[in-house]
Amino acid sequence: MNGDLPAPPGDSLAKPSYRRILLKLSGEALMGRQAYGIDEKVLASLSAEIREVTALGVQVALVVGGGNIFRGIRTSKDFGIDRASADYMGMLATVINSLALQDVLERDGVTTRVLSAIEMRAIAEPYIRRRALRHLEKGRVVIFAALTGNPYFTPLTAAA
Repeated sequence: MNGDLPAPPGDSLAKPSYRRILLKLSGEALMGRQAYGIDEKVLASLSAEIREVTALGVQVALVVGGGNIFRGIRTSKDFGIDRASADYMGMLATVINSLALQDVLERDGVTTRVLSAIEMRAIAEPYIRRRALRHLEKGRVVIFAALTGNPYFTPLTAAA
């Protein structure tokens, strides 16, 4: 087959390489060109890309950082806030980002669930591994908020 031609429908090249992915988004990525906060254009672009991936049948889980809202380690040093308290504040920032991403995805027709390692039932389901897997199997995008729920751990730890 000529390498310049697109793969015909049903060809193995048209199938996704992975059945399930975990995407770690930094909080800073949500800022766009702003100094802090959330850029709605960035959210819209991420949502469109995630929707495309889910349309291929790929199960998508997201870990979102909170550095666009709160930078815990720097703040704890600069302002004398206890490191554990600063880490919890950063976890709450991840919840804000998760809810913003959830809202945009849902408006784009992508069914989502936010699961939080810190219990806050009014806005997120508690993180339970089997529940997360079941949501993924049902085709829902799972957004993990509040990381591991423990201070001294980063979003990368939660993603791992």
